[in-house]
Amino acid sequence: MDLRSRFGFHATPFTREIGVEHHFRLPWLDETLDALVGCIERRMSAALIAPPGSGKTALLRRLTHTLPEARYQVTYVKVTSLSKRDMCREICRACGAKPAGSFPALVDRLQERFTQTSGTEGRRPVVVLDEAHDLRPDVLAMLRILTNFEWDSQLVVSLLLVGQMPLRRMLASEEQEAVARRLAHIATLRLLSREETIRYVEHRCAIAGAATVPFDDAAVDAIYELGRGNLRATDRLALEALLLCDRQGHGVVGPIHVTTARRNLWP
Repeated sequence: MDLRSRFGFHATPFTREIGVEHHFRLPWLDETLDALVGCIERRMSAALIAPPGSGKTALLRRLTHTLPEARYQVTYVKVTSLSKRDMCREICRACGAKPAGSFPALVDRLQERFTQTSGTEGRRPVVVLDEAHDLRPDVLAMLRILTNFEWDSQLVVSLLLVGQMPLRRMLASEEQEAVARRLAHIATLRLLSREETIRYVEHRCAIAGAATVPFDDAAVDAIYELGRGNLRATDRLALEALLLCDRQGHGVVGPIHVTTARRNLWP
């Protein structure tokens, strides 16, 4: 998978191996990031709701990079359909708290750990719950307990719920009203527009070292029409099309390479 000699790359383009400093930037993405960082700086909780392939993971990486490690302890937990007790045990494991047997004892251990992090260690605890749309309703409702310190008189830990569109419906339900009210901000992401997709392809080629974009206009249009602004689909289509173009000895990717890439990647 060495495309350098033909297209002038110094690294393989369109992979997930990309530093935060090279992430694609757009004003609305920066505004979303700033809003989430602002909530965490105020020790409040928030949610990030986004469709698949809209850059959720990239934004989380930027968020973690933005929060100084000396001031924040960011704990990442990928959600599965666990019970309240097992979810608390998973959060305990991730943030270094000693697990306990019962659910009430686990909540106490977590709150003790968050208080220690905030007080003794001088770092603000932040818990990121990824794939939060997979939370069981009773577990989602339980999360408000974790942020209740001293009869709700102290702000100690920030929760960031991150998930796909079903999370919005969950938070809008009557049974989750208490949780939704504890969120200072609900941020959303969307898929890229046609113009943004063009800029994204140009950006990924540039940071991989290409002096010119090795896609003709029709090829980039095909990438957008097939990927519909989904970043994951765009990356896979673009890379597969480049590989096909290289194997065929062509110097510029055309729409036929993109449509063939589509057939190779998905049934």
